[in-house]
Amino acid sequence: MTIKLHCFGESGNAYKAALSLQLSGLNWEPVYVDFFNGATRSPDYRANLNVMGEAPVMVDGDYKLTQSGAIQDYVAEKSGRLGGTNATERREILRWVLWDNHKLSSNAGMTRFLMNFLPADKRPQEVIAFQQGRLKAAYQVLNAALEGRDWLVGDSITNADIACCGYLFYPEPFGFDRKEFANIDAWMDRIATQPGWKHPYDLMPGSPADRA
Repeated sequence: MTIKLHCFGESGNAYKAALSLQLSGLNWEPVYVDFFNGATRSPDYRANLNVMGEAPVMVDGDYKLTQSGAIQDYVAEKSGRLGGTNATERREILRWVLWDNHKLSSNAGMTRFLMNFLPADKRPQEVIAFQQGRLKAAYQVLNAALEGRDWLVGDSITNADIACCGYLFYPEPFGFDRKEFANIDAWMDRIATQPGWKHPYDLMPGSPADRA
């Protein structure tokens, strides 16, 4: 049975789930969510897909799951890949997934939205500057963690890496220059050479170009 991931290309959180599915070897397909025209706010979406009004949503037969980190964990359990090799590694992966959600992706997603998806005259510059300061601190933590290491946990790519790179491959400016962080830069190159890897706009339907 094919796993369906309700997602859209502009979402870094959806990209985490999609990339985990893509690299896991499981059979899956994306289902486009028209986020920018209000699909996730519709009564039908909330009633039948996600009461939280968010994407991504994974549907595997009769089983439905939301939140990217939970979907990543499900993918690892079902595929036997990306989830570490022992209990210590699994907890360490969870630690990075939680850190990313709080410190990196939450700030990157908001900053990218404010800088690129709002009209220029409505972009709150002071808020953006504050967010970029928080992001710089997060990049420094991630860069330091990758010193002398290929991957965040263990000896191969895991959901820790996929979670933390979720927003970093996007081309829209939000204050991140990978060339300023040598360890992150090399790590992103390693991720992009994984068999099956795709850029978010190639892996999922929907991109800013569709609305241009």
